[in-house]
Amino acid sequence: MNIESPTVPVNQSPNTVFEFLSKVENFEKLMPDTISKFEVLDSEKFLFALKGMPEIILKKKETVAPNKIVLGAAGGKLDFNLTANIAETGLDSSAVKLTFDGDFNPMMAMMIKGPITKFLETLAQNMKTAI
Repeated sequence: MNIESPTVPVNQSPNTVFEFLSKVENFEKLMPDTISKFEVLDSEKFLFALKGMPEIILKKKETVAPNKIVLGAAGGKLDFNLTANIAETGLDSSAVKLTFDGDFNPMMAMMIKGPITKFLETLAQNMKTAI
């Protein structure tokens, strides 16, 4: 299953966006209002939960400065990656697109597609003001 956020403009350089997203504690600033828990586990990993959803641990898996950061599920029942692609659009401006890739059975995919799509859109939109 592959879900993409809309590409959002960010009034910061790709380096600034990359540095912000490289610090896992900054993801708390991007989370939707429905967040019920956020905890930094170490410099590479954080745990979060949205109301009505199970806790999810994300861990940095890959970084390609200043254009790409990949976070992956660390344990749990869901196996997926969340990728931030950062493109330069001008002097001190970037475009960011988030991609969710996961391998789920059809029933699970049907249940989580709506909430994951909304979650990605919220993360992307919040980058405009959080960074």
